[in-house]
Amino acid sequence: MPAKITLTVTQGKLQGQQFIFDCRTTCILGRNADCNPQLPDDQDHRTISRYHCLLDINPPAIRVRDFGSKNGTYVNDKKIGQRQADQTPEEGAKMQFPEYDLQNGDEIKLDNTVLKIGIELNPQEINISSFFPSTIYVNNDPTQSPNFLAMIKRLLGLAEGGDKNLIAIRGYQIVKLLGKGGFGEVYLVQHNQSGKMVALKMMLPAVVKSDRAVQMFLRETENTKVLQHPNVVQLIDYGYSENVFFFTMEYCEGGTVSDLMRLSGGRLSIHIAVPIVLQVLDGLQYTHNAEIPYVKLGDGGFGKGSGLVHRDLKPSNIFLAWISDKLVAKIGDYGLSKAFDIAGLSGQTLTGTKAGTPVFMPRQQVLNFKYAQPDVDIWATAACLYYMLTGTFPRNFTNGDPFLAVLQNDPVPIKARNPLIPPHLAKVIDLALVEKPELYFKNAVEFKQALLNVL
Repeated sequence: MPAKITLTVTQGKLQGQQFIFDCRTTCILGRNADCNPQLPDDQDHRTISRYHCLLDINPPAIRVRDFGSKNGTYVNDKKIGQRQADQTPEEGAKMQFPEYDLQNGDEIKLDNTVLKIGIELNPQEINISSFFPSTIYVNNDPTQSPNFLAMIKRLLGLAEGGDKNLIAIRGYQIVKLLGKGGFGEVYLVQHNQSGKMVALKMMLPAVVKSDRAVQMFLRETENTKVLQHPNVVQLIDYGYSENVFFFTMEYCEGGTVSDLMRLSGGRLSIHIAVPIVLQVLDGLQYTHNAEIPYVKLGDGGFGKGSGLVHRDLKPSNIFLAWISDKLVAKIGDYGLSKAFDIAGLSGQTLTGTKAGTPVFMPRQQVLNFKYAQPDVDIWATAACLYYMLTGTFPRNFTNGDPFLAVLQNDPVPIKARNPLIPPHLAKVIDLALVEKPELYFKNAVEFKQALLNVL
């Protein structure tokens, strides 16, 4: 175990209890039954809010944010957030307080309950046995400039010069830039001999904490590479050279669902949106049951397993391609961005300023980011369909804390957003967005059949 975080209750009714986290997660402190850790919901703890504060954990990093609680959250006796005395809980929910990074030995205080932060680091590197990624050449250079165009030209030049570690990108030339983000860019490139077009994605880690982090990310990438389905963007090859990760992927000339929505005035018709979602569900049914090579076992080792959950499905990573004059939807970015983040390579937390609003995330993932069952992808698919048909997100998001909005705001019935949605279709979409007490549709087959039954 390379790092772990321990919360020890040093004061209060739960004194002596410990909560240990050894991987990326979020958790909510409060009195509500779904909080973890949950504080007692009794008279002695009435000054603690039901959803009091959020902990964003990626060992060895941990940060805390108050949710506009009545009596505030304290770090080392310093108040970091609290709504005004005359404000209601609803008004407090519209506020958003800054996050605070916690250090080993810090204390979080909620009324009479005190939790002490313990951060444990293991200096020994962990090697993944029998892991040989397709192409890998490690040469970390902290002085490397984050100029992706210069990087890609250099790597393509090295590949053309015969670098055997860059064979995955040998013979390609840049056509144009397809898109960019905070940690990478995607280029359209064409092979000189075959003329084949592929997407070449570059990702530059903000930090490289260890070889283990690089290995962890590349292992997840190997899991993605084995996925082969008509409704999943094919990852062709990948590598790591001069501190840059690169990936060659199937090129989808139709752009993304987000692009199509912009071209269509902000929403899509039923006869376009539903077929896209049915194809997405076919892709998910495959990926949720596919055999993958690297699954973490109970003994800490790795072995073969089945099923890979996306956890970040949204219109911007549903890609579109024209095949035999038919529009084909393909799930993209299968796990790469999440794995990049979880491995600690982004330098960001889930809830930081560069993190996206969790508009396509079910509450189960906010309560516990580690929760990664197929049903979270089904919920996100339903949220995408809702968004395609209405141009709005399923929940109401105010200017307050978006993560608190996920916890407190139920999805709005779709006919309230678009009265023209047929009642039977609306009922299925609303069911697919049910979260309490659990997510309604457990797998892609269930949701797809329910949709087919009302078409």
